[in-house]
Amino acid sequence: MSRGTIFITGASTGIGRATAIRMANAGYTVIPGLRRDEPLPDPVAAPVLLDLADPESIAPACKEVLERAGGTLVGLVNNAGMSVGGVFEGLSLEDWRHQFEVNFFGHIALTQGLFPGLLSNKGRIVTVGSIGGRMSLPYLGPYTASKFAVRGWMDSLRAEIKSQGMRAVLIEPGAIATPLWEKGTTDATSRLDGLPEEVRLRYEPWVEGALKTAKMSANHAIEPDRVARRIEHALTARKPKGRYLVGPDAHLQAVIAAAPTRVLDSVISMVVRPAK
Repeated sequence: MSRGTIFITGASTGIGRATAIRMANAGYTVIPGLRRDEPLPDPVAAPVLLDLADPESIAPACKEVLERAGGTLVGLVNNAGMSVGGVFEGLSLEDWRHQFEVNFFGHIALTQGLFPGLLSNKGRIVTVGSIGGRMSLPYLGPYTASKFAVRGWMDSLRAEIKSQGMRAVLIEPGAIATPLWEKGTTDATSRLDGLPEEVRLRYEPWVEGALKTAKMSANHAIEPDRVARRIEHALTARKPKGRYLVGPDAHLQAVIAAAPTRVLDSVISMVVRPAK
């Protein structure tokens, strides 16, 4: 007998895939949300196709999940995401809108669509944010802004649905060994190369310094299953925490983020110090 149905977005790789496998092995029926139809290991169920960047795909996906769950939906894991980075001068409004559509508005629309099924079972809503939702870094403006928004939404939602017997939990990882890191670095380099020469020359040493620091962080990134274990706890514990920091760098950055602004700015200046 299944312990209930859980829907997990962004389950093709990284945190989402590790969580899907972990929860399926724990006895839940796991429906993965994927942008493309890709096989996942048994006992994970067949996917529901979903693209958070396309608002038109969300309602049909919610309908399919609720039908397949058949009244047993006990959990939603909002995990899908992407990173837009670059020099502010070189980012378009479309870049910002795309970032927020995937990392923020898409999650809200999906959660609203599945809320009736979750409410009927007093289910759990777990959203994967980032330590970037507490501490902003230069050249990651769209990404960190979207994660700050996610944190604000989850704090509000957690208080709202507590009276309904439901739980909302925010997961705040640091550096994770996933394709998102490599893709984000590649995109940032490409955006730098695409800037007008006068703008590129003004920022290039600082961006290269930030990229060097990002690569160092990636070398010490933790495995996705460490985050999946925290998500499992958030979904199954009798009294889960409202927020889970995951990874040593996440705990360190949380302390720095709470420091006076002058201290925070000094640390960030060191992070983006021009490469030598």
